[in-house]
Amino acid sequence: MCIRDRTYICPYKAATGKSAIQTMEDRFTYGQNQEKLGALSSYLCDPATAPAEFLLVKSQYQAETGRAVERGALFFQIRQAFPPGEVTAEEANQIGYETAMRWTKGKYQFFVCTHTDKSHIHNHIYFNSTGFDRSRKFHNFIGSSFALRRLSDRVCIEHDLSVICLLYTSDAADDMQC
Repeated sequence: MCIRDRTYICPYKAATGKSAIQTMEDRFTYGQNQEKLGALSSYLCDPATAPAEFLLVKSQYQAETGRAVERGALFFQIRQAFPPGEVTAEEANQIGYETAMRWTKGKYQFFVCTHTDKSHIHNHIYFNSTGFDRSRKFHNFIGSSFALRRLSDRVCIEHDLSVICLLYTSDAADDMQC
């Protein structure tokens, strides 16, 4: 089954016709939808007020550095999924929290929403593109999804969970359980 190879990172800018806070509220509301939510955790922010908290850090960054924050991503979303029946919502959330903490090195606000509405449990991890100490912005780099996938796999292995490997053939990509 092709699940964990779907771990990836996605940058979000302000949606056309919407403000930064409206864009964040829309995305974060989806993540925190009570009908889907199995577990929720956070670091350096309250998920209920994350849009305002993320924007406060951005405005402080701009005031302290003089660098514009309008350009680039407002926030990033990591999606991380697990094969059906392998983890509970709480375990998935703990793994998502650990993955986010390692990915951000504890320098960015984030929260982890674990969804249980599909046949597989999956995480939506939202993190601010501006560092909490207001000294940097996160730069999405070429190969970041690959690096994130490797980190996610490493965390899963440390928790004795399966890892999905990809085999590439000349005709198509096939998944193989390791």
